[in-house]
Amino acid sequence: MKRYFGIIVAVIGVCAGIVWTMRKWDAKTAEAARELNMQRIRGDYLERAAWLRNVPDQKLYIDENQNFLRWYFKEVTEHLNKHGGNRDFDDYLKELDARSAKSSKDDEGGKTEQKKARYEYARKVFDSFKKADYAPWWTATDKGIRFDIVSADTIRVGPDDKIHMPVVVWGLPRDSRTDDKGFTRVTVNASFRFNWKLYDEKQKLIAEIPGEGGPDSRDDVPDRVVKFFPPMVVIGQYDIDKLPAETKTAEIEWSIAARTPTGGDINATFQWKGEVPAAWKLGAGEGWKGATDSIRPEEEIDPNAGKKKK
Repeated sequence: MKRYFGIIVAVIGVCAGIVWTMRKWDAKTAEAARELNMQRIRGDYLERAAWLRNVPDQKLYIDENQNFLRWYFKEVTEHLNKHGGNRDFDDYLKELDARSAKSSKDDEGGKTEQKKARYEYARKVFDSFKKADYAPWWTATDKGIRFDIVSADTIRVGPDDKIHMPVVVWGLPRDSRTDDKGFTRVTVNASFRFNWKLYDEKQKLIAEIPGEGGPDSRDDVPDRVVKFFPPMVVIGQYDIDKLPAETKTAEIEWSIAARTPTGGDINATFQWKGEVPAAWKLGAGEGWKGATDSIRPEEEIDPNAGKKKK
C-alpha cells in the first residue's frame, strides 16, 4: 500500500490542479463575457443616443428619451441578472469607506467627504434617469449637443432665495488617455457661459446678468462614481439671484465652447425666451444684490426708441 501512496498523492495533486485551472478558466471566461456584454450595452446606447440629441421638439424629445432610458435600464437589469453585480450601484461609496478604514492619515481638506458629496449628487441624477420619467423643464439642441434645464424652482442658499437650475448636458466629446501606470483619465474640454437679459412690461431692457464658468457641482464623468450612469453626460447646477420685481420677460442664452479630442471646435448656443415666473422675482421694495450701473445705447434699452424719433 505504501508503494502506491506516492502515486495516489500525485493523482490527487493532478486532479486538484485540473480543478483549480478549470475554475480559474471559468472565472476568466465569465469576466470576459461580463465585460463584452457591458461594451455591447454601451455601444448600443451611444448609437441610439445620437439621434435623441438632435430632436428639436421638446415633447417628442421627452417621450423618446423616457423610452430610451427605459430600454437602457432594462438592459442593465438583464446584465446584472445574468452576470451578477452590485444592484445598489454604490461600489464607489464602498471603495471610499474601505480606503478610509485602511488609511491611518487624517482626511486632508475633507477630500473623502467631497468625494462622497460627488457620489450623492451623481446618484440623485442617476435615480431620476432610472425612474424613466425624466422630463426637463426646458431643453434645446445645437451642434449635436443636448442642453437640459431639469427644473427652475427657487431654493434657499445660505441667507438668500435663489433660482435653482440643475442642468444635464448630453453628448459633449470626451478625451480618454491612459498613462504608463495603466490609469485612465477622462476629461471634457468645455467651458460654459450664460447671459440673462431682463425686460419690463414695456419691453425695455432693465438689467443684464452675464456669467461664465460652472456650472456648480459640475461633474464631467459621473459614470466614474456611479456604475452604469449613462455615458457622455455632464451634470451640474446654476443658482442665480432672484430678479428685480419689475422684470416681466427674459432672454437667457447659454453657450458652450468645447474642443474635440481631434482638435476641432464646437460652439453651441441655447436660448430661452419667455415670461418670468413670479417665484423668480424679488418682492416689492427688495433691493437687487450686486447690481452695478452701465451705459447702453438708447436703442438697445428700448427697441422702440428709433421709431419714436421718426
